[in-house]
Amino acid sequence: MKLFDSIGRYVILMSRVFTKPQKAKIFRHRLFDEFQHLGIESLGIVAFISMFMGAVVAIQTAYNIDSPLIPLSMVGFTVRQSVILEFSPTVISLILAGKVGSRIASEIGTMRVTEQIDALEIMGVNSANHLIFPKIVASLIMNPILIVFSMWLGILGGWIAMMASKLVTSTDYVYGIRLDFEGFTIFYALFKTLFFAFIISSVSGFYGYETRGGALEVGQASTKAVVVSSILIILFNLVLTQLLLT
Repeated sequence: MKLFDSIGRYVILMSRVFTKPQKAKIFRHRLFDEFQHLGIESLGIVAFISMFMGAVVAIQTAYNIDSPLIPLSMVGFTVRQSVILEFSPTVISLILAGKVGSRIASEIGTMRVTEQIDALEIMGVNSANHLIFPKIVASLIMNPILIVFSMWLGILGGWIAMMASKLVTSTDYVYGIRLDFEGFTIFYALFKTLFFAFIISSVSGFYGYETRGGALEVGQASTKAVVVSSILIILFNLVLTQLLLT
């Protein structure tokens, strides 16, 4: 029953979130702030993880090719498919669930326990729309950009690893990247990313908004937001993969 109660409160909150902003100028200002906080400030960790992720996949693939019948170009092909189909959209989204999701939940939760949200309501402001809607819109715009950036860096990281280790020539690696490329894989990855971005921002906003108590409860809300977002990302990853690739 507690699960259904949470789902019901989430749906009610989202019905308040997705309304027309009362002040377009304020919404634009908050939206650009969220671009900075949720997107640009995540570039560093996305870049670091993506480069090493691509490098590890390339090295592992190269070391496991022990048959002369398997061309070395399969290293580039494997890195490309692994990074685009799964690592960048799913793993990076899980990382963002921890970084961005915890920030959203703790920020809104702190505003709740310090009665700032109550003050907004007294002034006649739709606090759910004012606080959560810009974060959702910013996530839906910035997360796909971060994922495309991650894809490029992951493939680049694999290339750098091959050049440094001399396991595969640059020609073979680049040929593998271009081998049998299908644009649908990019669409599939970005389509998943939009779902994941909405899950991260809306679920984290919900747990932050529903916080009651003090500092301890804010920490608990942040933890719940990350855990639930991660579980939902994994579940929706399975569902969307089944729907789009089979």
